[in-house]
Amino acid sequence: MKKFFKEFKEFINRGNVMDLAVAVVIGAAFTAIVNSLVSDFITPILSALTGGANFANMKWVIPLGAGESAITYGNILNTILQFITIAFVVFCIVKAFNKMKELARKNETEQLELEAHCPYCKEVVKIGATRCPHCTAAFPEPAQAAKAADADGKGHATNKEETRAIDPKKLKLGIQNTLKRR
Repeated sequence: MKKFFKEFKEFINRGNVMDLAVAVVIGAAFTAIVNSLVSDFITPILSALTGGANFANMKWVIPLGAGESAITYGNILNTILQFITIAFVVFCIVKAFNKMKELARKNETEQLELEAHCPYCKEVVKIGATRCPHCTAAFPEPAQAAKAADADGKGHATNKEETRAIDPKKLKLGIQNTLKRR
């Protein structure tokens, strides 16, 4: 029995179980927000546009010998309309969120384009620097801002200068020159 509780404790303390629990709680909160937005904001607007139409009373009556039975297709129409409205609201929220992420990524890419990089260790250095503070290599000319790597912003090299391998002889010479100056 002790082993059972130990295994249960390990199971509960796993990261993915906690992540799932947080996701469920946040999902429930998000559902409440979307439902409120739909029922308190979107539905009254749709009701005003449709002249207050309520499909709940729509039914198809099936006469039976002693009584009647009804198929209330209006409830199905209301549920379908509510689903489409909720799906549209969620789509708009996700679209806005993705647009914000895209703008943040674009700003990050623009910021990277304004930085200079050491040709040897590829670390970020200040523009105009003549020596790398990371590997202490001397630059043949002052560091300049990097040009855009490519059109899609994924950092793929597009010219020979960016793709060439570091020449070990030049690197060794640069390190030797650095050590001589000290």
